[in-house]
Amino acid sequence: MPELRSIQRASGPFEVTLAPLASAWAGDPAPLARMSIEKQFTGDLSASSRGEMLSASTAVKGSAGYVAIEKVTGTLHGREGTFVLQHTGTMDRGVPSLAITVVPDSGTGALAGLTGSMQIIIDNKRHSYIFDYSFADAA
Repeated sequence: MPELRSIQRASGPFEVTLAPLASAWAGDPAPLARMSIEKQFTGDLSASSRGEMLSASTAVKGSAGYVAIEKVTGTLHGREGTFVLQHTGTMDRGVPSLAITVVPDSGTGALAGLTGSMQIIIDNKRHSYIFDYSFADAA
């Protein structure tokens, strides 16, 4: 098993654009929605990302879930490359739970070996991130 170096932290704001995509669901009302994701990160992570999200709503107000995958391309603290983030989120009657992690072995270029998790903060309709990460030493 590769050893991990010390955990580093990156943070900054980001802009996000969501757009509806065709879904395989044809029910009425559709409990599933599919969206494209485009983000522009600034700060310690200077990057753009593209991905897709699948969400499910329920009849109970404040309860829903989503999964998403996005490919991030750019520079993290001066290291250039790409990596993939996986999102798993739920809203349980208004109480949110969100996990965003780097897909193992998805890093390329100077980001090869990247591991970590990201938090999203939404304050007054503005988005920012905190990304705790490290790099696995070569085996």
